[in-house]
Amino acid sequence: MNIRIGNGYDIHQLVSDRPLILGGVRIPHELGLLGHSDADVLTHAIMDAMLGALSLGDIGLYFPPSDPQWAGADSLNLLAQVHKLIRERGWEVGNIDSVVVAERPKLKPHISAMRDRLAQVLNMEGDRIGIKATTNEKLGPVGREEGIAAYAVTLLVSQS
Repeated sequence: MNIRIGNGYDIHQLVSDRPLILGGVRIPHELGLLGHSDADVLTHAIMDAMLGALSLGDIGLYFPPSDPQWAGADSLNLLAQVHKLIRERGWEVGNIDSVVVAERPKLKPHISAMRDRLAQVLNMEGDRIGIKATTNEKLGPVGREEGIAAYAVTLLVSQS
């Protein structure tokens, strides 16, 4: 069995008049994330981790913000495309571990729904997807509630 590990990171600015979407779940909040797609930092970090594990670049290579076809894109659809890409190369996701960093809103009530949405897209058991939430203790741009960040690590497994 062969294994590969990748890590990913993303951060987006919080703004008014945008929905807050994390892990494919719309979360009630007065601010949302600014980005070319739906700006789902959690899903973006997971995609970058998957791509990085196979040295396939990052999501900007596949879904460039300069391309109008990705404007407002649902990041779960992008995740499905990245998943297909790694499966075509003979790899499967072993597990994912991630952290979302945000001062507000409280994310704990939404983690189960995020895990379920991601597991559905990746066709895997939810207990292989770890999602944690923490604050930045009021430090930096995330601490000042200017944005939300996410980190992810992914283990890919191949039977060849």
